[in-house]
Amino acid sequence: MRRMLNLIQNENMKIFRRLSTYIMLGLLIIIVVAAGVISKNTAQQASINTDWKTQLTQDNTTMQKSLTDMQTIPGIDLEQSRAAVEKNIKTNNYRIEHNLPPVQGKIVWGFVTNMVSTISIVSLFVIIIAAGIVAGEFNSGTIKLLLIRPLKRWKVLLSKYLAVLLFALDSLILLFVASFLVGGILYGWSGVGQPYLGYTNGNVTEINMLGHIFTTYAYACVNLLMMVTFAFMISTVFRSNSLAVGISLFLMYTGTILVTLLSKYSWVKYILFANTDLTVYTNGLPVAKGMTMTFSLLVLAVYFILFNAISWAVFTKRDVAA
Repeated sequence: MRRMLNLIQNENMKIFRRLSTYIMLGLLIIIVVAAGVISKNTAQQASINTDWKTQLTQDNTTMQKSLTDMQTIPGIDLEQSRAAVEKNIKTNNYRIEHNLPPVQGKIVWGFVTNMVSTISIVSLFVIIIAAGIVAGEFNSGTIKLLLIRPLKRWKVLLSKYLAVLLFALDSLILLFVASFLVGGILYGWSGVGQPYLGYTNGNVTEINMLGHIFTTYAYACVNLLMMVTFAFMISTVFRSNSLAVGISLFLMYTGTILVTLLSKYSWVKYILFANTDLTVYTNGLPVAKGMTMTFSLLVLAVYFILFNAISWAVFTKRDVAA
């Protein structure tokens, strides 16, 4: 165990010795600050004279009308659409009755929630690290120095993979802390104790906001984990940094489009990108009929094991001198 920890520490030192690592982390902070300033200015320019309770009441009136109108619209799932509208109406009424203003971008937690989308930027940075952590050793020739030590190859590979995941965790923590601080500075700290309003079995429930944020992060990190593992595999198999980054980013940003184009086929549910967005089981519809949370988790597990198995098989048998 101690030897493995030393290996991981060594890989972490390699990552944080690079100037590019600090540039990426610095860019992440700059993006959060810039997003905060822009959202604050936009909110001020778009401010309206009515207070939030009046606005929610108007929204409810509009949604009540839409419940009647949607019965005349062909081709929609009336039951699901009605359930979604009723959820929003009940949530708005609960906010009005309990004096809980909406969080979207107007309090610290609203900004933190909005910045969850920035995890895609974190994914980009971690993919770059994953793509180079193995390929870079081969390209520079330092892999020979690493493997001449009395260490099993799978331990060397595992330490590199865990170091990548630790960098991902560090980046996510930095994103959360930066978002929280920027949101608090710009919007104040008065809403820190406000709960998140969930909706279960037709009833609005109060949920700890911090727990909700962590759950949101966890959902968003599914795609990050799979694409980073894929990039790590490509780096290990082809020993090419640019190839690993190029293919991973291409698939990360076009995977959803590909799934949409193939959604008419029943086998689309077995594609990786049809299962990375687990929020569809709580906030939307899965890509294909018959898909469940358990099914998607099993598909993700298969891909995860496959990517790592390929990396292990190639790395442990490769001729380093080649």
